[in-house]
Amino acid sequence: MLLAGIFFALMNVSVKYIPHIPAIEIIVFRSIFSLVFSYLVLKKQKINVFGNNKKWLIIRGIVGSIGLISFFYTLQNIPLASAVTIQYLSPIFTTVFGIFLLKEKVKPIQFLFFTISFAGVLVIQGVDARVDTFWAVVGIISAIFSGLAYNVIRKLKNTEHPLVIIFYFPLVTLPFALIVSAFGWVNPVGWDWAILLFIGICTQTAQYFLTIAYQNANVSKVASLTYIGIVYALIFGFFFFEETFNALAYVGMGLVLLGILLNMRVKQVS
Repeated sequence: MLLAGIFFALMNVSVKYIPHIPAIEIIVFRSIFSLVFSYLVLKKQKINVFGNNKKWLIIRGIVGSIGLISFFYTLQNIPLASAVTIQYLSPIFTTVFGIFLLKEKVKPIQFLFFTISFAGVLVIQGVDARVDTFWAVVGIISAIFSGLAYNVIRKLKNTEHPLVIIFYFPLVTLPFALIVSAFGWVNPVGWDWAILLFIGICTQTAQYFLTIAYQNANVSKVASLTYIGIVYALIFGFFFFEETFNALAYVGMGLVLLGILLNMRVKQVS
């Protein structure tokens, strides 16, 4: 899971580094890379690319696509650390959806911890003029659908190869992204191509490690480890984009982290 976090962090920086390329267009290139790479590897290993449980594979593709598209848009429109912090509410939604999809147990005290994390988002949105209500909501939508996607990955652990699950992500995303991006296409130039390729490599690698983690450990515990991405975002945001925050914004991020870490502690001792 920690390896997945590093590659996701590199992907986040790369997406933000080309703000002149629409987020939906970046997803087109990312999906093409992932689709081709996953297909070639699956064929080489003689694994059925369309898997066994097609219903849940398609659902994973749909919810994952919504989560990714929403997240890419927030990355390009608000500070890196703020976008990552809001999106990292996903462990909360992962835990909540796990109650219904995976029959995992949640202690009442955990809902207090969830509230602490949401309070942190409200603080960030309230004290940072760069984070308006619209993009904060888009970020929360990203977290909701990411939480759903993680649970579906866990649900497929006994029936699907990790690369089959990854394959369905771009398979579902690409047609929609192509249609939408056609209405505002921007031709990449120069280093844009290298960055787009790097995004594809980072995302594919991160998705593989993420899928392995969610298939082999308690979903809530694994999800909670994603908090390290906020630290990466703060560091990369400062060095690459000169992003700084006032004291209250850091308090908000701290509240989000506190709620997630407390939730993780409860799960570890349960």
